[in-house]
Amino acid sequence: MKILLATQKPFAAAAVAGIKEISEAAGHEVVLLEKYPEQSDLVAAVADVDAMIIRSDKVTAEVLDAAKNLKIVVRAGAGYDNVDLEAATAHGVVVMNTPGQNSNAVAELAIAMMIFMARTQFTPATGTEIMGKKVGIQAFGNVGRLVGKKAEALGMSVMAIDPFLPAEKIVEGGATPAATLEELYSSCDYVSIHIPATPQTIGSIGYDLVSKMPKGATLVNTARKEVIDEAGLMKALEERTDLKYITDVMPDSYEAMKEKFGLRVFATPKKMGAQSAEANVNAGLAAARQIADYFATGCTKFQVNK
Repeated sequence: MKILLATQKPFAAAAVAGIKEISEAAGHEVVLLEKYPEQSDLVAAVADVDAMIIRSDKVTAEVLDAAKNLKIVVRAGAGYDNVDLEAATAHGVVVMNTPGQNSNAVAELAIAMMIFMARTQFTPATGTEIMGKKVGIQAFGNVGRLVGKKAEALGMSVMAIDPFLPAEKIVEGGATPAATLEELYSSCDYVSIHIPATPQTIGSIGYDLVSKMPKGATLVNTARKEVIDEAGLMKALEERTDLKYITDVMPDSYEAMKEKFGLRVFATPKKMGAQSAEANVNAGLAAARQIADYFATGCTKFQVNK
């Protein structure tokens, strides 16, 4: 089988070497498409491939129409909203993610962001400490649980909410369950967002929630920019000059935010949650193993489309 490794943001050399080693040992060929400038390059490259490994690359209906032999796409990472799942299902293509492989990298970044904002973006101004503060975790999956453990180790108390987990599972994970999102936001000095972008979550975090946060609170987003209602967030920041926002996904209105709010907001230039050497390798190798297992045994353990 022919496996396309399509990465506008390439994997580290060690990850590419590992992907090739795993795939070739299973009898498959790996071809590379790295740093491609246009989406049309991806459309052209998929014509004869049987499988794809991607990162933040967009697998659209146009890509799937062009990929006549494609059987499986694996997104090296947890999120998969860059893949048109409905179109993939219509084409009979299995889509998988690699949950957990990037989790520690994202969790460490979330904690680092809290400290960065607490210390006024490392300017000479007097900052605060995160010890003794409460962090609220919105979605208590792999990343959320790791954020909670690291926060607790730094002397923070942890509250969490997850619509897919009963309260007892949240307690087992070391957090106090919040009954509602309103309780989470109104109770916590930091809220760390870990929800996917779905029709239910897009634009769901805005004025009503952010304006309920305690004095001096910080909202931390290492998830997706689409889950934020930017107009609502800006309204809350305008009315509450004590609130802060830091994100790993640059808002569409970031220039306006920086002009209005200065050191109270910060966005990384590019999404960097999974940008650690360890996560880079882990996710790539997991993707290669999942493709090898799929072709060998039909395993669809991490399939995200039906």
